[in-house]
Amino acid sequence: MLDSKTCPVCGAIVKGRSDKKFCSKKCKSIDQYEHRRKTEVFYLEVDRQLKINRRILKKYNKSGYTVIRKSQLTGEGFNPRFFTHYWRNKRGDVYFFVYEYGFLSKNENGKEKYLLVIWQDYMAQ
Repeated sequence: MLDSKTCPVCGAIVKGRSDKKFCSKKCKSIDQYEHRRKTEVFYLEVDRQLKINRRILKKYNKSGYTVIRKSQLTGEGFNPRFFTHYWRNKRGDVYFFVYEYGFLSKNENGKEKYLLVIWQDYMAQ
């Protein structure tokens, strides 16, 4: 007597080869997608936040050099813990970059602000 196997995705009976696991290509694809989503959740969260940060920095830094209140950026979803690289100037200030858009945390007159810049060729040296 043959044992009938069921599809782990939809529960349908699996027909065909004895080592076949899924009832269809669709169910196999769903299983692979779910597995990837579970195993790469950290990567996907970081990638999502980097895209948000870049979009926000680009939106507010039209001129290439802008000062803006920290609360304005964080209110739109900007998270300064997510960046791609950093650059330290000769004075020791550390600019954090999200791809080509950078920010430096400053405190002016008791107000938290960011100085926004765009990556320049001389920074690569």
